[in-house]
Amino acid sequence: MAFAELSITSNFTFLTGGSHPHEHAVRAAELGFPAFAIADRNSVAGLVRALYALRELERAGLSVPRLLPAARLCLAEGLEVTALPRNRAGWARLCRLLTLGAGRTTKGSCDLRLPDLADRGDTTDLALLLHLPPGRDLRPWLSLARAFARAHPHAHLAASPRYDGEDRPRIARAARVAAGLRLPLVASAEPIMHHGSRRRLVDVLTCIRTGRRIDTLGRAALPNAERRLRSEAEMLRLFAGHEEAVHRSGRVAESCTFRLDELRYEYPKEVWEGEDPQQRLERLTARGLKWRYPHGVPEKVAAQAAHELALIGRLDYAPYFLTVNDVVDYARSRDILCQGRGSAANSVVCYALAITSVSPEVGTMVFERFVSEARDEPPDIDVDFEHERREEVIQHIYARYGRHRAGLCATVIHYRGKRAIREVGTAMGLSRDTVAALSSQIWGWGGGSLPAERVRELGLDPTDRRLALTLELVDEIVGFPRHLSQHVGGFVVTEGRLDELVPIENAAMEDRTVIAWDKDDIDTLGILKVDVLALGMLTCIRKALDLLAAHTGQRHTLATLPAEDPAVYEMLCRADSLGVFQVESRAQMNFLPRMRPRTFYDLVIEVAIVRPGPIQGDMVHPYLRRRNREEAVAFPSDALGKVLGKTLGVPLFQEQAMQIAIIGAGFTPEEADRLRRSLATFKNVGTIHTFRERFLEGMAKNGYDAAFAERCFSQIEGFGSYGFPESHAASFAFLVYASAWLKCHHPAIFACALLNSQPMGFYAPAQIVRDARAHGVAVRPVCVNASYWDNALEPDGRGGLALRLGFRQIKGMRQDEADWIPAARGNGYRDVTAVWRRAGTPPRLLAKLAEADAFAALGLDRRTALWQAAALGGDRPLPLFDGIEEEDARPVPLPPMTLGEEIVADYTALRLTLRAHPMALLRPRLDALCAGEARERR
Repeated sequence: MAFAELSITSNFTFLTGGSHPHEHAVRAAELGFPAFAIADRNSVAGLVRALYALRELERAGLSVPRLLPAARLCLAEGLEVTALPRNRAGWARLCRLLTLGAGRTTKGSCDLRLPDLADRGDTTDLALLLHLPPGRDLRPWLSLARAFARAHPHAHLAASPRYDGEDRPRIARAARVAAGLRLPLVASAEPIMHHGSRRRLVDVLTCIRTGRRIDTLGRAALPNAERRLRSEAEMLRLFAGHEEAVHRSGRVAESCTFRLDELRYEYPKEVWEGEDPQQRLERLTARGLKWRYPHGVPEKVAAQAAHELALIGRLDYAPYFLTVNDVVDYARSRDILCQGRGSAANSVVCYALAITSVSPEVGTMVFERFVSEARDEPPDIDVDFEHERREEVIQHIYARYGRHRAGLCATVIHYRGKRAIREVGTAMGLSRDTVAALSSQIWGWGGGSLPAERVRELGLDPTDRRLALTLELVDEIVGFPRHLSQHVGGFVVTEGRLDELVPIENAAMEDRTVIAWDKDDIDTLGILKVDVLALGMLTCIRKALDLLAAHTGQRHTLATLPAEDPAVYEMLCRADSLGVFQVESRAQMNFLPRMRPRTFYDLVIEVAIVRPGPIQGDMVHPYLRRRNREEAVAFPSDALGKVLGKTLGVPLFQEQAMQIAIIGAGFTPEEADRLRRSLATFKNVGTIHTFRERFLEGMAKNGYDAAFAERCFSQIEGFGSYGFPESHAASFAFLVYASAWLKCHHPAIFACALLNSQPMGFYAPAQIVRDARAHGVAVRPVCVNASYWDNALEPDGRGGLALRLGFRQIKGMRQDEADWIPAARGNGYRDVTAVWRRAGTPPRLLAKLAEADAFAALGLDRRTALWQAAALGGDRPLPLFDGIEEEDARPVPLPPMTLGEEIVADYTALRLTLRAHPMALLRPRLDALCAGEARERR
């Protein structure tokens, strides 16, 4: 029987394995293995990456080995066992085991014990390989091994070479131990690399894991580069005299018939009071359309709804739409503002169910782009909730389905440029200054590559051996997984037990549990997720709408805000968009006066165009020239004209880029989608260049200009990581308009809501306050007799509203501490002592209030108030004197603060000032300096 490697450690055994799962898969195919097993430490997180790589190789017409799902279980007693599911029941058992171990401890750890292996189901469902410990003294281990062998009659003993010149006696001893335990011997190279060239990187990973430097790694370093995937011929040579152990690995692999492709995800049926999901969805859609169109549903909309419902029925996706609908209904029943977006949200059904507020007439309504019979892909609906209240929705989902049926997706945190330089540089012994200088040259999410010229500009020698090696290793480690985190909100829910589909573990955040796979993994396996996301602007808009109702009597929802208001578009054309959703960045502010949006669809384009995809594809300037009639609108062909008509012949949306691949380059829908998916970092297994060639050849064959084809492919590459479908842009544009309308017509309300929703957005409270004052809003300081925790609105004396700063603006103050001040205020406080006695505010907080000048309305300046706070004897007044007001103490003359000192104190305590701008203090000096220079020039 041909050799099969049954115990590969990938880089999903974080900071240990030296190769990606897909690299092991490709190498196993090159070596002609019949099968191989990725067996990471207490984890199955990397398995789907290997599966995806094998699928890609198979599509390319290559012969591929079978992937054996596995995990290396590290037991608390000291045994290490590779567990390989022999069937679907074995996979369920392994998932439950890992869930059990992870549930006993904190994130990233697993606490499994020897009895757990016997207690979690039929012992014949798993093939178990017991690993020998590295030491020479096996006596403590043998007693545990005997107990293991008695409990698992179908287990094996794994023997592995160590490549230290002692392998023959070591393997012979392993054979004797196996015979004593009555366990068959199985050969494994126990590789941690797909190729020996990764040895240096493995040593650096060991340094990072152990907190050591490469010069002091000593025996913890690999002695050689031999712990790599090995061919059958090499294994037979290493196991000379014990060849049967090599052949037995193939028989074990043959007995493990389970494949990840067998996993059949079953979505919750969502049956409701005897009504099947499709009937219920159709009823709710019909009811929603009557609500959306009280004067009659347009014929086109009705036809589209019928088409969508028929397609949803054929694909059996009605339960998914109902789950999203129920989550949205729960949020609205709790007055939590939410807004749906995403690929499948671009539908009449979602509009009727009020999952989204974007009218179906806005987009192109290509529902099959994302819900397709041909590709059998899961639909995609993201729902954004107020960021302060999303946790209520998350806990509702856990409560409704149970933690054994619901869990958040994982997110794999990969090494990016800055982190790679910091950690590799430290491990390689570079000085802190050198590491800081190198990392400063990496911008944003960039890679780790630094040209030699940039290194020289830092005053460093790029030919220095240690530095050059460090930079090489940085390039190697970029893209490696660092650890698992939780997805921002992708929920997987199942009809049966989720912990029999995939292991579940505790998240770092309390009351959160996550599965072992990320969103790309579950896409590969066809598992549906419901995205429950947080959006700060929804918090802001909800608070603004509440303030609007409270202070003006106007009651609006997102759906009832006045549409297409010219004043709103005039404000945006002036780039007066500080705080407005999505268009408040400097890049957007620069673009708005050039774009000059006049309609809602202009905002859709505005949201999508200032993004890496269109910018990288050089689509921005051609669009502007055509919009400004500086360039004729032309289409490469009539067919592409139908795709590009709404964007003046320039592809701006992900759907358009994919349609160009289909119509222009002759891609099938499946090929177009594989092109998009192949651009993800971990899935790049050397096939991107074939897509490029296929795309350019197809475009040329169909008569399209080579430069246009190059730009289109460049844009698709940008969309690989920063894709923005039209449906997303439309949903975001809706919030752009809503926030802009509030800012335009109610600047005080908008500023108040924005401050009460911090932290969010691009701008600090100081800039929000300055912008509000520029729009004529009176802003009043924090005051112990007028402020609450939140910023509030009060009459400004001119028929409008003034903004009163709240205690939340004071640095270092908590809400539970501040709430006592207005609660005990009564008719007002007259001095610092009164706040101490009546509100129980301790002196340290009174000092913070004094530093924020919150006693100014009482006639107390900062220094006087601080003096009074410092004179108080303790956190609480004595019980006998509690509630008794003291006579004013004899005033102490303190020097008044200058305007400059007041401004500095404001920024120190509040991070903003209502006094003069700091530059105003320097203006006379600057004017004098400029006048002097002018005289000198004359």
